[in-house]
Amino acid sequence: MATKTMATKKKTASTKANKVRKVVLAYSGGLDTSVILKWLQDVYECEVITFTADIGQGEELSPARKKARMFGVKQIFIEDLREEFVRDFVFPMFRANAVYEGEYLLGTSIARPLIAKRLVEIARKTGADAISHGATGKGNDQVRFELGAYALMPDVKIIAPWREWDLLSRDKLLAYADQHGIPVDYKKRKGGAPYSMDANLLHISYEGGILEDPDFEPEESMWRITTSPQKAPNRPETIELDYVHGDIVGINGKRMSAANVLTELNRLGGKHGIGRLDLLENRYVGMKSRGCYETPGGTIMLRAHRAMESLTMDREVLALKDDLMPRYARLVYNGYWFSPERLLLQKLIDESQRSVNGRVRLKLYKGTVIVTGRSSKTDSLFDSKISTFDDDGGAYNQADAAGFIKLNALRMRIAAKLNTKRRK
Repeated sequence: MATKTMATKKKTASTKANKVRKVVLAYSGGLDTSVILKWLQDVYECEVITFTADIGQGEELSPARKKARMFGVKQIFIEDLREEFVRDFVFPMFRANAVYEGEYLLGTSIARPLIAKRLVEIARKTGADAISHGATGKGNDQVRFELGAYALMPDVKIIAPWREWDLLSRDKLLAYADQHGIPVDYKKRKGGAPYSMDANLLHISYEGGILEDPDFEPEESMWRITTSPQKAPNRPETIELDYVHGDIVGINGKRMSAANVLTELNRLGGKHGIGRLDLLENRYVGMKSRGCYETPGGTIMLRAHRAMESLTMDREVLALKDDLMPRYARLVYNGYWFSPERLLLQKLIDESQRSVNGRVRLKLYKGTVIVTGRSSKTDSLFDSKISTFDDDGGAYNQADAAGFIKLNALRMRIAAKLNTKRRK
């Protein structure tokens, strides 16, 4: 029965094959994308070009090259995108203080537009007329990849095997791999981790499997990059972050590139048990999903950035940013990074960051990030002469407050008088 179904799908896809000569596959070298590589060759009968991105997932990428060569792939792209990822995607998002549904720091979401961008660029460079990805038809990533690709290459063809084939279980994928001589990691064959993981320089996510029970508490052994807060050092560690136009440019007085900043903050945050999150979130496709996340560096960045803004940003500008933040976060989560509305919002946000310059001091201790100081030599809006509780020498006339309060109370006083008349 399975053979007949696959044959039917092959016949259907063969009609499409006339229109697809080359396809660029987002390729990790894992079970799913290795099966997809062979499936594209067999079903679409086209040349497959593989693209593997290093965005800080911490895995050796040479096996991906070896596997691709095994199946006759002639054009293999393996690229180190860590610096671009943090500089052009993570940092702009953190200028907005973007948090989805009050908690999620968007670690997976922000990586997808970069991958979509490079898929399209490689497709243009190689003359490919299609791209392919391994996202399932239930998740957010299919939306993120494809919205990004369409925004940058409107007529691109997209092949999403999970929406076409009948290999809808791990056992079927393994059987297909065995049938076609695709090497499978021993852990994958034995079941591996009881959940699905996705990692990059901003975070690690854990979903699926045993985590699909929202009342299940994950074992301590699941967490990969953060120490348990209970086992974190008993002494706090103080760090200082230097900001220029809303971006961190140095840690403890040492200048660093964007990727190195995040790498070091991950190390520091992980050491002190910072950045764990267990979240039930609303996917864009309509279902609720439970995910666990480790975002140590990002957690530090968010707290420090808000502290820097509190010193250097006008009250109403900050309030406007806070009003827009949930909208911005939803745009990132839902895959609209290249949309005109996100680009417009980014211009507003980036303009607001011109004055966000200075230094923030933080204390890291057992899962917490505590702001202990903030300073700016050029852009501080804090005036101690006006804010002081001591004699300000006439810098602030306290008598002015009476009229200010009365004017702001006017509408409430009018309503109160009307309500009094109604009760009579």
